[in-house]
Amino acid sequence: MRLRRLVAVLILPLASAALHAQDLATTCHATSSYDLTVTPDRLLFDRPQPLPRQVELRDGALRTDGTTVSVRPDDQDRLALFERDLRALVPRVKAVAANGVDMLVAAMHDETARLSLDPATRTQVDQRVASRAAELKQRLAASNSTHDWQGNLADQYANQLASDLMPLIANDLGQQAMNAAMTGDLQAAASLRDTAADLATQLRPRLERRMQALSPQVQALCPAVQRLAELQQGIRGAGGQPLNLLEVTQ
Repeated sequence: MRLRRLVAVLILPLASAALHAQDLATTCHATSSYDLTVTPDRLLFDRPQPLPRQVELRDGALRTDGTTVSVRPDDQDRLALFERDLRALVPRVKAVAANGVDMLVAAMHDETARLSLDPATRTQVDQRVASRAAELKQRLAASNSTHDWQGNLADQYANQLASDLMPLIANDLGQQAMNAAMTGDLQAAASLRDTAADLATQLRPRLERRMQALSPQVQALCPAVQRLAELQQGIRGAGGQPLNLLEVTQ
């Protein structure tokens, strides 16, 4: 079952890079086996298996695997509410994800300041982080489907960001270590080399700790997620199978 799907629509690759941090699957215990595509006139849920493989909601009308489903008036009302509430939740989820991007940018700026890098190096690092963040936020704003986020995108962005930043930082620290050694300050040179060696393992945990501050924003989404799970509960597709568009475990 795919986590961070459905209502988790786009939540986290949180922040261009290194983190899976807080997501709806973990925080709200929400999972779905479907991908979701949101268009102006319908919601489309799809998955490889089991049946139903495709569920379409349009103003309370239900189609599964291409077949119109006759539903009771009260179930039709519930589906219409489900669609309305899910549409309202998507921009809230995107806003939390965008906040996560901004938090990571600030955290990376603080980390490079802590390293006492050369001002020119710090400027380059900040520019590259900002560029990756802008790219991710633009993609987030434009996306209307979880299909846009197939694969482990968080790790892809982490790798791209690392390939942008690590050579700059390592070269700067290496140059500082060489300068310290040439002036006879071997202790400073050794410390700088250790800092460079530990950076790959120590940076991510520090960033993840910083990103925990996003958790209350994610938790604030949980009541809406729970309501969605309740609204669609018990409704079945054309073949009699339960939709199970969203599942929340306690």
